[in-house]
Amino acid sequence: QLQLVESGGGLVQPGGSLRLSCAASSFKLDYYSIGWFRQAPGKEREGVACISSSDDSTYYPDSVKGRFTISRDNAKNTVYLQMNSLKPEDTAVYYCAYAALKEAQAMCVSRTIALDGWGQGTQVTVPS
Repeated sequence: QLQLVESGGGLVQPGGSLRLSCAASSFKLDYYSIGWFRQAPGKEREGVACISSSDDSTYYPDSVKGRFTISRDNAKNTVYLQMNSLKPEDTAVYYCAYAALKEAQAMCVSRTIALDGWGQGTQVTVPS
């Protein structure tokens, strides 16, 4: 399994912004679809942003649409999640994952597709 490393989490006040990074050192991220997922205590995992390997099309659920943006920097072999207008309900551990899929929406919403690899997670906390 190839390794992803997330960074950029932290404590931010409501309305603030954070940028998460997902980097790989041993393989090229642009060969894969990449997704950002989050899981809060007692809640199911949620796909919050996914980007396709085929055309860089993106998918966001309604809960984050207009506030979160996923992007690639292929030169740095890094995928970013820019999070703006953060809310207390955004508090969670955020993970990035990669998959040999072409559709961003399928990657984000499927409960049955097994993704190829995950990072270790980074905590994002937005106090109420």
